[in-house]
Amino acid sequence: MTQLPAAGAEAAALLETLGCPLAPGGRPSPIDGSAMPLVPDAADVDAAIARAAAAFAEWRSVPAPVRGALVRRFGDALREQREPLGRLVAIETGKPLSEGVGEVQEMIDICEFATGLSRQLYGLTIASERPEHHMREMWHPLGPVAIISAFNFPVAVWAWNAAIALVCGDSVIWKPSEKTPVTAHAVHALFDRVAAECGAPAGLSQLVPGGRDTGAVLAADPRIPLVSATGSVPMGRAVAQAVAARLGRSLLELGGNAATIVAPSADLDLAVRAIAFGAAGTTGQRCTTMRRLIVHESVCDALLARLKRAYASLPIGDPRAPGMLVGPLIDGDAVSAMATALERARAEGGTVTGGEHLYGNYVRPALAEMPGQSDLVREETFAPILYVLRYSDFAEAIALQRDVPQGLSSSILTNDLREAEAFLSATGSDCGIANVNMGTSGAEIGGAFGGEKETGGGRESGSDAWKAYMRRQTQNVNFGRSLPLAQGVEFEV
Repeated sequence: MTQLPAAGAEAAALLETLGCPLAPGGRPSPIDGSAMPLVPDAADVDAAIARAAAAFAEWRSVPAPVRGALVRRFGDALREQREPLGRLVAIETGKPLSEGVGEVQEMIDICEFATGLSRQLYGLTIASERPEHHMREMWHPLGPVAIISAFNFPVAVWAWNAAIALVCGDSVIWKPSEKTPVTAHAVHALFDRVAAECGAPAGLSQLVPGGRDTGAVLAADPRIPLVSATGSVPMGRAVAQAVAARLGRSLLELGGNAATIVAPSADLDLAVRAIAFGAAGTTGQRCTTMRRLIVHESVCDALLARLKRAYASLPIGDPRAPGMLVGPLIDGDAVSAMATALERARAEGGTVTGGEHLYGNYVRPALAEMPGQSDLVREETFAPILYVLRYSDFAEAIALQRDVPQGLSSSILTNDLREAEAFLSATGSDCGIANVNMGTSGAEIGGAFGGEKETGGGRESGSDAWKAYMRRQTQNVNFGRSLPLAQGVEFEV
């Protein structure tokens, strides 16, 4: 096998290629522990917010299709740099290379979506009860939008928010995860170049690397009407409380605990492929990762035998190497959290297959056959652990699927039309995403992405998620010479 360069050194070389060099001294790469380039924390967050507010004052008056043209140009620039940026994502997060490149493709896709959206920010015309009156609804730019992103998708989730916010007329302020600031630095440098070429206002997008304190400043600042935060439930609670205290808006994308129901009629060939990616893809570090497998007792043994063979054959190692499907966890804390969860599973009577710590941040994905639902199964451990539960009737399966605090993604594998439709009904899955005959991961940008309960209730990306980044105004126009009042109220002077 060809010897690969140290991950930190390769990251530095990629930054040189991308025109935004940085010195070493940052966090260790999850791949091999070598030092990543150092992205310094923002020196003055208050000044960055002020620059974003000044840029918004100008940008909101630019016609939306012109704003869309900037986002289109940015998407073109991302397309030109897709491979080096994707490789940088893989190095910094430990994702397999195809997933790193796929994340950059997701940014390109949302830029295309947002460009089209810039000509479709539709309002409504509403019938007025008053003669010679028009009533309509208009959407206006909201203001500077703070985006707090997580390590597992270090750039795509920022793009979901930023591309839409920019065409809506907002400026953006980005606090990347302190675990993955390098790719954010590269992407933001690219955006700054495109914005300057397009003549956009200076400060239209601000990058403010930092830790919890930086996020707290953004959440508390009244100049920021919307804070979009992706991360853990405790982090989301803190952000929501700070933003609500000043009566601002928050858009939250928090924890997940996705379940897949496998019915007696399921295609087991399809099931093995869907489950393997859903549970082990990105080394279990997606908010949509399949963490619970609820299998009918009649097919459970056969499916588990096939899953164990599939898990044993998963290539695990340096994600830059060809054919690797499972890379490292993000850091040693994640490795420890996985080990602790598996110890608890065994203590609760579970049978664990896999889950070994191999070396460094590398682990083998685990299957944990559990005797029933428990506090452990209701919790989200951000690692490749799939808890397997058995069910005997469909109502029991739905009850198990719903019996967790989180509500992001879910799926069912079945060839029974009645079961599929019942799963999608109001009494079926209680998640923001519900899939049939596929896994729980891999959402397309065209649909609104988000979940219910402790997932936070936010919606990002497609559909009408753009409305979160604008303010709604009901407008009434009297084009007559009298002044009739609504509800027949009379007031003559």
